Amino acid sequence: MKVDIHFFPLNIEELLLKEKTVVVVDVLRASTSITTAIYNGAKEVVPVTTVAEAGKIAANTGGSVVLGGERNGVKIEGFHIGNSPTEYTIEKVKNKTVVFSSTNGSVALAKTKFAKFSLVGSFVNVSLVADFLIQRNEDFMIICAGKHNTFCIEDTVCAGMIISKVADQVTVEPTDAAVASLALYQNFGHSILEMLQNSEHGLYLQEIGFGKDLEICSAVDSLAVLPVYANNAIHEWKVEGKKMMA
Repeated sequence: MKVDIHFFPLNIEELLLKEKTVVVVDVLRASTSITTAIYNGAKEVVPVTTVAEAGKIAANTGGSVVLGGERNGVKIEGFHIGNSPTEYTIEKVKNKTVVFSSTNGSVALAKTKFAKFSLVGSFVNVSLVADFLIQRNEDFMIICAGKHNTFCIEDTVCAGMIISKVADQVTVEPTDAAVASLALYQNFGHSILEMLQNSEHGLYLQEIGFGKDLEICSAVDSLAVLPVYANNAIHEWKVEGKKMMA
């Protein structure tokens, strides 16, 4: 299978992703928080790119909505919760629609609305993402959310881990970008937390009081759930034993 990576979503044509399998990775922190929300029983997560769109959806849905998201790492004014995975608790999200807007992750997800499959990937569910790709045994692409359309090492290392796990089971044909992500994973994968703590975005999150989030985001395979984005919302992809069921 052919494997490609985009280090950030800028210049990706949405319609070119039609019928493709895509993984969206935003380790710090959208992918981790979305996965946490689904794991803790959220009915669905609806990613949006603007605050106005979030408000419109909330108004049309009623009282079962939680507004979650951030701008520059900080909770959006008027939202219920921000973008820390610690906020997406069972008490806050179970059986609720979470309308989610973040600086980078929501933008990357929006690019994949026409994809055949759009998976939400992070360190916390990396093996389930890889298992899905192995079972499909088709070409796939990983889109790293990056930060303000620039490169982020944490997303690329996670992408490399996904590719490495897939390559352990099936033959892959990586592009140069995918080869680079594998090399970064091989270099930094021995200590995910240390890598996050020393990354640009990780340093920023520590400065604004979210250092604990880095420990959560670095916990490999801590959440046994695979969120899939389809029809404008993210739901759980059901897993039964080793076989994944829609």
